[in-house]
Amino acid sequence: MPTYDTELSETSSDDSDSAEEEFALAAATVFLVAGAEEARLRRAETRLPSRRYLRRSQLLPNPRHNTPWQVLYDSQDDRAYITTMGIDCGTFHYILESGFQQQWDSATIPRSDTNPSGFPRLSRRSLDAKGALGLIYHYLTSAMPDTALQQIFALVPATIARYRAFALRALRDTLRHLPEARIEWWTSVQECEEDARLIVVRHPLLAGAIGGIDGMNILTAESDDPEIENATYNGWLHGHYTSCVLVFSPRGILRGCVYNAPGSWHDARVARPIYKKLREKTPPGYFLVADTAFPRGLASIAGRIQAPLKSGARLPQDPHERDMLLARNRQLVSYRQTAEWGVRQLRSGFGRLRVPLDINDPIGRSDLLEVCLRSMNVRTTRVGISQIRTVYMRIWQEAEDEDIWSDCENVVFGELRRRDRVARFHHVVVE
Repeated sequence: MPTYDTELSETSSDDSDSAEEEFALAAATVFLVAGAEEARLRRAETRLPSRRYLRRSQLLPNPRHNTPWQVLYDSQDDRAYITTMGIDCGTFHYILESGFQQQWDSATIPRSDTNPSGFPRLSRRSLDAKGALGLIYHYLTSAMPDTALQQIFALVPATIARYRAFALRALRDTLRHLPEARIEWWTSVQECEEDARLIVVRHPLLAGAIGGIDGMNILTAESDDPEIENATYNGWLHGHYTSCVLVFSPRGILRGCVYNAPGSWHDARVARPIYKKLREKTPPGYFLVADTAFPRGLASIAGRIQAPLKSGARLPQDPHERDMLLARNRQLVSYRQTAEWGVRQLRSGFGRLRVPLDINDPIGRSDLLEVCLRSMNVRTTRVGISQIRTVYMRIWQEAEDEDIWSDCENVVFGELRRRDRVARFHHVVVE
Protein backbone atom coordinates (compact mmCIF):
# COMPACT_ATOMS: atom_id res chain seq x y z
CA MET A 1 0.00 0.00 0.00
CA PRO A 2 2.67 2.60 0.81
CA THR A 3 4.23 1.91 -2.54
CA TYR A 4 0.90 2.38 -4.25
CA ASP A 5 0.32 5.64 -2.43
CA THR A 6 3.72 6.89 -3.56
CA GLU A 7 3.02 6.02 -7.21
CA LEU A 8 -0.39 7.75 -7.11
CA SER A 9 1.13 10.90 -5.69
CA GLU A 10 3.84 10.95 -8.37
CA THR A 11 1.22 10.47 -11.14
CA SER A 12 -0.93 13.33 -9.84
CA SER A 13 2.10 15.59 -9.74
CA ASP A 14 2.96 14.74 -13.37
CA ASP A 15 -0.62 15.46 -14.51
CA SER A 16 -0.56 18.84 -12.75
CA ASP A 17 2.72 19.79 -14.44
CA SER A 18 1.33 18.78 -17.85
CA ALA A 19 -1.81 20.83 -17.34
CA GLU A 20 0.24 23.87 -16.40
CA GLU A 21 2.37 23.46 -19.52
CA GLU A 22 -0.73 23.19 -21.74
CA PHE A 23 -2.24 26.27 -20.12
CA ALA A 24 0.98 28.22 -20.63
CA LEU A 25 1.13 27.09 -24.27
CA ALA A 26 -2.50 28.08 -24.85
CA ALA A 27 -1.92 31.45 -23.23
CA ALA A 28 1.13 32.03 -25.43
CA THR A 29 -0.84 31.05 -28.54
CA VAL A 30 -3.67 33.43 -27.65
CA PHE A 31 -1.15 36.18 -27.02
CA LEU A 32 0.55 35.60 -30.37
CA VAL A 33 -2.76 35.50 -32.27
CA ALA A 34 -3.99 38.65 -30.55
CA GLY A 35 -0.70 40.35 -31.26
CA ALA A 36 -0.81 39.37 -34.94
CA GLU A 37 -4.38 40.63 -35.25
CA GLU A 38 -3.49 43.89 -33.57
CA ALA A 39 -0.54 44.30 -35.94
CA ARG A 40 -2.80 43.60 -38.92
CA LEU A 41 -5.30 46.21 -37.79
CA ARG A 42 -2.57 48.77 -37.26
CA ARG A 43 -1.16 48.11 -40.74
CA ALA A 44 -4.65 48.48 -42.17
CA GLU A 45 -5.10 51.78 -40.37
CA THR A 46 -1.76 52.96 -41.70
CA ARG A 47 -2.73 52.07 -45.29
CA LEU A 48 -6.25 53.45 -44.98
CA PRO A 49 -5.51 57.01 -46.20
CA SER A 50 -3.96 55.66 -49.43
CA ARG A 51 -6.77 53.25 -50.34
CA ARG A 52 -8.38 54.29 -53.61
CA TYR A 53 -11.81 52.71 -53.42
CA LEU A 54 -15.19 53.25 -51.82
CA ARG A 55 -17.11 50.81 -49.64
CA ARG A 56 -20.81 50.04 -49.80
CA SER A 57 -21.63 52.34 -46.88
CA GLN A 58 -20.12 55.25 -48.82
CA LEU A 59 -22.21 54.66 -51.97
CA LEU A 60 -25.86 55.03 -52.87
CA PRO A 61 -27.81 52.08 -51.44
CA ASN A 62 -29.46 50.76 -54.63
CA PRO A 63 -27.51 50.56 -57.94
CA ARG A 64 -30.79 50.29 -59.85
CA HIS A 65 -32.51 53.31 -58.41
CA ASN A 66 -31.77 57.03 -58.59
CA THR A 67 -28.05 56.73 -59.37
CA PRO A 68 -26.24 59.22 -61.65
CA TRP A 69 -26.35 56.56 -64.37
CA GLN A 70 -30.14 56.16 -64.01
CA VAL A 71 -30.62 59.91 -64.28
CA LEU A 72 -28.45 60.01 -67.43
CA TYR A 73 -30.25 57.05 -69.01
CA ASP A 74 -33.71 58.43 -68.28
CA SER A 75 -32.80 61.77 -69.87
CA GLN A 76 -32.51 60.12 -73.34
CA ASP A 77 -30.50 63.14 -74.43
CA ASP A 78 -28.19 62.59 -77.43
CA ARG A 79 -25.73 65.25 -76.36
CA ALA A 80 -25.38 63.74 -72.87
CA TYR A 81 -24.94 60.25 -74.29
CA ILE A 82 -22.27 61.38 -76.76
CA THR A 83 -20.44 63.34 -74.06
CA THR A 84 -20.27 60.41 -71.64
CA MET A 85 -20.29 57.35 -73.92
CA GLY A 86 -19.39 58.58 -77.41
CA ILE A 87 -22.63 57.34 -78.98
CA ASP A 88 -26.15 58.77 -79.23
CA CYS A 89 -29.35 57.28 -77.81
CA GLY A 90 -30.30 55.51 -81.03
CA THR A 91 -26.91 53.82 -81.35
CA PHE A 92 -26.96 52.83 -77.67
CA HIS A 93 -30.28 51.03 -78.04
CA TYR A 94 -29.24 49.62 -81.41
CA ILE A 95 -26.24 47.88 -79.82
CA LEU A 96 -28.33 46.85 -76.83
CA GLU A 97 -31.00 45.20 -78.98
CA SER A 98 -28.56 43.69 -81.50
CA GLY A 99 -27.26 41.07 -79.12
CA PHE A 100 -25.78 42.70 -76.05
CA GLN A 101 -28.87 42.36 -73.89
CA GLN A 102 -29.36 38.75 -74.97
CA GLN A 103 -25.79 37.90 -73.98
CA TRP A 104 -26.03 39.72 -70.67
CA ASP A 105 -29.31 38.05 -69.74
CA SER A 106 -28.45 34.52 -70.86
CA ALA A 107 -24.95 33.94 -69.46
CA THR A 108 -23.61 33.58 -65.94
CA ILE A 109 -21.05 36.14 -64.83
CA PRO A 110 -17.89 34.20 -63.90
CA ARG A 111 -16.88 34.17 -60.26
CA SER A 112 -15.21 31.66 -57.96
CA ASP A 113 -18.32 30.73 -55.94
CA THR A 114 -20.82 30.17 -58.77
CA ASN A 115 -21.50 27.47 -61.34
CA PRO A 116 -20.39 28.78 -64.76
CA SER A 117 -22.99 26.57 -66.43
CA GLY A 118 -25.79 27.58 -64.09
CA PHE A 119 -28.85 29.64 -64.89
CA PRO A 120 -28.29 33.40 -64.37
CA ARG A 121 -30.30 35.08 -61.63
CA LEU A 122 -30.98 38.46 -63.21
CA SER A 123 -32.92 39.81 -60.22
CA ARG A 124 -29.81 39.45 -58.04
CA ARG A 125 -27.56 41.47 -60.33
CA SER A 126 -26.73 45.04 -59.44
CA LEU A 127 -27.07 46.20 -63.06
CA ASP A 128 -29.36 45.22 -65.90
CA ALA A 129 -28.17 45.01 -69.52
CA LYS A 130 -28.63 48.76 -70.08
CA GLY A 131 -26.53 49.55 -67.03
CA ALA A 132 -23.83 47.11 -68.10
CA LEU A 133 -23.59 48.65 -71.57
CA GLY A 134 -23.43 52.10 -70.00
CA LEU A 135 -20.72 50.92 -67.62
CA ILE A 136 -18.45 49.55 -70.34
CA TYR A 137 -18.80 52.62 -72.58
CA HIS A 138 -18.17 54.96 -69.65
CA TYR A 139 -15.02 52.94 -69.01
CA LEU A 140 -13.84 52.89 -72.64
CA THR A 141 -14.45 56.52 -73.54
CA SER A 142 -12.73 58.03 -70.51
CA ALA A 143 -9.64 57.65 -68.37
CA MET A 144 -11.63 57.99 -65.16
CA PRO A 145 -10.55 55.90 -62.14
CA ASP A 146 -12.71 53.14 -60.73
CA THR A 147 -13.84 55.38 -57.88
CA ALA A 148 -15.67 57.57 -60.41
CA LEU A 149 -17.38 54.51 -61.89
CA GLN A 150 -18.31 53.46 -58.34
CA GLN A 151 -20.02 56.79 -57.74
CA ILE A 152 -21.84 56.79 -61.09
CA PHE A 153 -23.12 53.21 -60.85
CA ALA A 154 -23.11 52.70 -57.03
CA LEU A 155 -21.02 49.53 -57.20
CA VAL A 156 -18.22 48.19 -55.01
CA PRO A 157 -14.80 47.51 -56.61
CA ALA A 158 -15.18 43.74 -56.96
CA THR A 159 -18.51 44.12 -58.76
CA ILE A 160 -17.08 46.83 -61.02
CA ALA A 161 -14.21 44.52 -62.06
CA ARG A 162 -16.44 41.49 -62.75
CA TYR A 163 -19.13 43.41 -64.63
CA ARG A 164 -16.57 45.32 -66.69
CA ALA A 165 -14.75 42.18 -67.84
CA PHE A 166 -17.99 40.37 -68.67
CA ALA A 167 -19.55 43.36 -70.44
CA LEU A 168 -16.40 43.88 -72.53
CA ARG A 169 -16.60 40.33 -73.90
CA ALA A 170 -20.33 40.64 -74.52
CA LEU A 171 -19.82 43.93 -76.38
CA ARG A 172 -17.00 42.41 -78.43
CA ASP A 173 -19.19 39.50 -79.54
CA THR A 174 -22.08 41.86 -80.31
CA LEU A 175 -19.97 44.22 -82.43
CA ARG A 176 -18.55 41.33 -84.44
CA HIS A 177 -22.02 40.74 -85.89
CA LEU A 178 -22.96 44.38 -86.57
CA PRO A 179 -22.52 45.47 -90.22
CA GLU A 180 -21.53 48.99 -89.14
CA ALA A 181 -18.74 47.59 -86.94
CA ARG A 182 -17.09 45.47 -89.61
CA ILE A 183 -13.51 46.18 -90.55
CA GLU A 184 -13.43 44.97 -94.16
CA TRP A 185 -10.93 45.54 -96.94
CA TRP A 186 -12.09 46.81 -100.31
CA THR A 187 -13.61 43.83 -102.15
CA SER A 188 -14.25 45.16 -105.67
CA VAL A 189 -13.21 47.73 -108.25
CA GLN A 190 -16.51 49.52 -107.66
CA GLU A 191 -15.79 50.04 -103.94
CA CYS A 192 -12.30 51.29 -104.72
CA GLU A 193 -13.60 53.65 -107.39
CA GLU A 194 -16.23 55.13 -105.09
CA ASP A 195 -13.64 56.03 -102.46
CA ALA A 196 -11.11 57.18 -105.07
CA ARG A 197 -13.71 59.54 -106.50
CA LEU A 198 -14.17 61.22 -103.10
CA ILE A 199 -10.44 61.88 -102.88
CA VAL A 200 -10.03 63.10 -106.47
CA VAL A 201 -12.71 65.76 -106.00
CA ARG A 202 -10.45 67.45 -103.47
CA HIS A 203 -7.08 66.22 -104.74
CA PRO A 204 -7.30 65.81 -108.54
CA LEU A 205 -3.67 64.66 -108.88
CA LEU A 206 -4.18 61.64 -106.60
CA ALA A 207 -6.10 59.46 -109.03
CA GLY A 208 -6.16 55.93 -107.64
CA ALA A 209 -5.77 56.81 -103.95
CA ILE A 210 -8.36 54.98 -101.83
CA GLY A 211 -7.22 55.61 -98.26
CA GLY A 212 -4.52 56.51 -95.79
CA ILE A 213 -2.34 54.33 -93.57
CA ASP A 214 -0.50 55.13 -90.35
CA GLY A 215 0.92 53.45 -87.27
CA MET A 216 -0.15 54.00 -83.66
CA ASN A 217 1.72 53.17 -80.47
CA ILE A 218 -0.27 52.77 -77.25
CA LEU A 219 1.43 53.10 -73.88
CA THR A 220 1.67 49.76 -72.05
CA ALA A 221 2.62 48.86 -68.50
CA GLU A 222 6.00 47.27 -67.86
CA SER A 223 6.28 43.54 -67.23
CA ASP A 224 8.33 41.68 -64.63
CA ASP A 225 9.19 39.10 -67.29
CA PRO A 226 12.40 40.25 -69.06
CA GLU A 227 11.34 38.69 -72.38
CA ILE A 228 7.98 40.47 -72.41
CA GLU A 229 9.61 43.70 -71.26
CA ASN A 230 12.07 43.56 -74.16
CA ALA A 231 9.28 42.75 -76.62
CA THR A 232 7.24 45.82 -75.65
CA TYR A 233 10.12 48.29 -75.35
CA ASN A 234 10.29 50.80 -78.20
CA GLY A 235 13.76 52.27 -78.46
CA TRP A 236 12.63 55.17 -80.65
CA LEU A 237 9.97 56.30 -78.15
CA HIS A 238 11.96 55.19 -75.07
CA GLY A 239 9.05 53.39 -73.44
CA HIS A 240 6.86 50.30 -73.46
CA TYR A 241 4.14 50.24 -76.11
CA THR A 242 1.66 48.12 -78.02
CA SER A 243 1.80 48.76 -81.78
CA CYS A 244 -1.02 49.03 -84.31
CA VAL A 245 -1.29 49.86 -88.02
CA LEU A 246 -4.57 51.39 -89.22
CA VAL A 247 -6.02 52.02 -92.70
CA PHE A 248 -8.76 54.65 -93.13
CA SER A 249 -10.99 55.33 -96.12
CA PRO A 250 -12.05 58.89 -97.10
CA ARG A 251 -15.41 58.11 -95.45
CA GLY A 252 -13.66 57.88 -92.09
CA ILE A 253 -14.22 54.11 -91.93
CA LEU A 254 -11.49 51.81 -90.68
CA ARG A 255 -10.84 49.45 -93.61
CA GLY A 256 -7.95 47.42 -92.26
CA CYS A 257 -5.93 47.11 -89.09
CA VAL A 258 -3.28 45.13 -87.29
CA TYR A 259 -3.39 45.59 -83.52
CA ASN A 260 -1.91 44.30 -80.26
CA ALA A 261 1.56 43.81 -81.75
CA PRO A 262 4.68 44.15 -79.54
CA GLY A 263 5.95 47.70 -79.34
CA SER A 264 9.47 46.68 -80.34
CA TRP A 265 8.30 45.60 -83.79
CA HIS A 266 9.00 47.92 -86.72
CA ASP A 267 5.98 49.18 -88.66
CA ALA A 268 7.17 47.14 -91.65
CA ARG A 269 6.74 43.94 -89.64
CA VAL A 270 3.44 44.96 -88.07
CA ALA A 271 2.04 45.92 -91.48
CA ARG A 272 2.76 42.60 -93.22
CA PRO A 273 -0.93 41.59 -93.31
CA ILE A 274 -1.71 44.97 -94.89
CA TYR A 275 0.99 44.42 -97.52
CA LYS A 276 -0.53 41.05 -98.31
CA LYS A 277 -3.97 42.58 -98.83
CA LEU A 278 -2.52 45.24 -101.09
CA ARG A 279 -0.81 42.57 -103.16
CA GLU A 280 -3.59 39.95 -103.31
CA LYS A 281 -6.93 41.71 -102.70
CA THR A 282 -6.54 45.25 -104.06
CA PRO A 283 -7.37 45.87 -107.75
CA PRO A 284 -4.49 47.21 -109.87
CA GLY A 285 -4.07 50.97 -110.05
CA TYR A 286 -5.22 51.77 -106.49
CA PHE A 287 -2.96 52.73 -103.61
CA LEU A 288 -2.78 54.04 -100.03
CA VAL A 289 -1.15 57.26 -98.87
CA ALA A 290 1.29 57.33 -95.96
CA ASP A 291 3.77 59.76 -94.45
CA THR A 292 7.44 59.69 -95.39
CA ALA A 293 8.45 57.66 -92.32
CA PHE A 294 6.06 54.78 -92.97
CA PRO A 295 7.67 51.76 -94.72
CA ARG A 296 6.23 51.11 -98.17
CA GLY A 297 6.94 47.39 -98.38
CA LEU A 298 8.88 45.29 -100.83
CA ALA A 299 9.08 45.47 -104.61
CA SER A 300 6.03 43.18 -104.88
CA ILE A 301 3.78 46.09 -103.81
CA ALA A 302 5.76 48.92 -105.37
CA GLY A 303 3.51 51.93 -105.88
CA ARG A 304 0.75 50.54 -103.64
CA ILE A 305 1.78 52.84 -100.77
CA GLN A 306 2.76 56.34 -101.82
CA ALA A 307 4.20 59.10 -99.65
CA PRO A 308 5.35 62.70 -100.02
CA LEU A 309 8.91 63.46 -101.11
CA LYS A 310 11.59 63.36 -98.48
CA SER A 311 13.64 66.41 -97.68
CA GLY A 312 16.57 66.70 -100.07
CA ALA A 313 14.92 64.63 -102.79
CA ARG A 314 16.22 65.26 -106.29
CA LEU A 315 13.72 67.10 -108.52
CA PRO A 316 13.40 67.09 -112.33
CA GLN A 317 15.26 69.79 -114.22
CA ASP A 318 12.32 70.49 -116.52
CA PRO A 319 10.25 73.31 -114.90
CA HIS A 320 6.91 71.86 -115.99
CA GLU A 321 7.70 68.37 -114.67
CA ARG A 322 9.04 69.87 -111.46
CA ASP A 323 5.92 71.98 -110.90
CA MET A 324 3.67 69.00 -111.53
CA LEU A 325 5.68 66.84 -109.10
CA LEU A 326 5.56 69.48 -106.38
CA ALA A 327 1.85 70.06 -106.93
CA ARG A 328 1.17 66.34 -106.52
CA ASN A 329 3.47 66.24 -103.52
CA ARG A 330 1.43 68.99 -101.81
CA GLN A 331 -1.70 66.96 -102.34
CA LEU A 332 -0.02 63.86 -100.90
CA VAL A 333 0.99 65.91 -97.84
CA SER A 334 -2.57 67.13 -97.49
CA TYR A 335 -4.26 63.77 -97.82
CA ARG A 336 -1.85 61.80 -95.65
CA GLN A 337 -3.16 63.94 -92.76
CA THR A 338 -6.37 61.91 -92.83
CA ALA A 339 -4.70 58.86 -91.28
CA GLU A 340 -3.40 61.07 -88.47
CA TRP A 341 -6.93 62.41 -88.00
CA GLY A 342 -8.18 58.85 -87.67
CA VAL A 343 -5.54 57.95 -85.10
CA ARG A 344 -6.28 61.11 -83.15
CA GLN A 345 -10.00 60.36 -83.28
CA LEU A 346 -9.36 56.93 -81.82
CA ARG A 347 -7.21 58.29 -79.01
CA SER A 348 -9.52 61.17 -78.13
CA GLY A 349 -12.75 59.22 -78.49
CA PHE A 350 -11.58 56.32 -76.31
CA GLY A 351 -9.79 57.80 -73.33
CA ARG A 352 -9.00 54.36 -71.94
CA LEU A 353 -6.23 54.14 -74.57
CA ARG A 354 -4.46 56.99 -72.78
CA VAL A 355 -4.07 54.76 -69.70
CA PRO A 356 -1.22 52.20 -69.89
CA LEU A 357 -2.57 48.85 -71.06
CA ASP A 358 -2.27 45.79 -68.82
CA ILE A 359 0.76 43.85 -70.01
CA ASN A 360 -0.23 40.78 -67.95
CA ASP A 361 -3.59 40.34 -69.72
CA PRO A 362 -2.97 39.86 -73.46
CA ILE A 363 -6.50 38.56 -74.12
CA GLY A 364 -8.16 41.42 -72.27
CA ARG A 365 -5.86 43.89 -74.01
CA SER A 366 -6.79 42.46 -77.41
CA ASP A 367 -10.51 42.58 -76.57
CA LEU A 368 -10.26 46.20 -75.44
CA LEU A 369 -8.49 47.28 -78.63
CA GLU A 370 -10.91 45.37 -80.86
CA VAL A 371 -13.95 46.89 -79.15
CA CYS A 372 -12.50 50.41 -79.50
CA LEU A 373 -11.72 49.93 -83.20
CA ARG A 374 -15.12 48.46 -84.04
CA SER A 375 -16.95 51.04 -81.92
CA MET A 376 -15.18 53.81 -83.82
CA ASN A 377 -16.64 52.47 -87.09
CA VAL A 378 -20.10 52.33 -85.51
CA ARG A 379 -19.79 55.88 -84.25
CA THR A 380 -18.53 57.15 -87.60
CA THR A 381 -21.35 55.47 -89.52
CA ARG A 382 -24.29 56.07 -87.20
CA VAL A 383 -23.36 59.20 -85.26
CA GLY A 384 -21.22 60.89 -87.93
CA ILE A 385 -18.35 61.82 -85.61
CA SER A 386 -15.32 61.78 -87.92
CA GLN A 387 -13.11 64.60 -89.17
CA ILE A 388 -12.23 62.56 -92.27
CA ARG A 389 -15.89 62.02 -93.11
CA THR A 390 -16.71 65.69 -92.59
CA VAL A 391 -13.96 66.85 -94.96
CA TYR A 392 -14.23 64.28 -97.74
CA MET A 393 -17.92 63.55 -98.09
CA ARG A 394 -18.59 66.22 -100.77
CA ILE A 395 -20.50 68.54 -98.38
CA TRP A 396 -17.65 71.04 -98.26
CA GLN A 397 -16.93 71.19 -102.00
CA GLU A 398 -19.45 73.86 -102.98
CA ALA A 399 -18.26 76.21 -100.22
CA GLU A 400 -14.52 76.17 -100.94
CA ASP A 401 -12.38 77.41 -103.77
CA GLU A 402 -9.31 75.20 -103.49
CA ASP A 403 -7.18 77.11 -106.00
CA ILE A 404 -7.43 80.34 -104.02
CA TRP A 405 -6.38 78.68 -100.78
CA SER A 406 -3.49 76.84 -102.46
CA ASP A 407 -2.14 80.07 -104.01
CA CYS A 408 -2.58 81.93 -100.71
CA GLU A 409 -0.56 79.25 -98.95
CA ASN A 410 2.27 79.57 -101.48
CA VAL A 411 2.35 83.39 -101.25
CA VAL A 412 2.13 83.78 -97.47
CA PHE A 413 3.99 80.76 -96.13
CA GLY A 414 6.59 80.04 -98.80
CA GLU A 415 9.48 81.47 -96.75
CA LEU A 416 8.17 80.42 -93.35
CA ARG A 417 8.13 76.77 -94.36
CA ARG A 418 11.91 76.66 -93.99
CA ARG A 419 11.51 77.20 -90.21
CA ASP A 420 8.28 75.26 -89.73
CA ARG A 421 8.41 72.29 -87.34
CA VAL A 422 6.86 70.12 -90.08
CA ALA A 423 8.98 71.61 -92.83
CA ARG A 424 10.27 68.20 -93.84
CA PHE A 425 6.87 67.54 -95.40
CA HIS A 426 6.95 70.70 -97.54
CA HIS A 427 9.49 71.11 -100.34
CA VAL A 428 10.87 74.42 -101.50
CA VAL A 429 12.95 74.47 -104.69
CA VAL A 430 16.38 75.89 -104.09
CA GLU A 431 18.06 77.09 -107.27
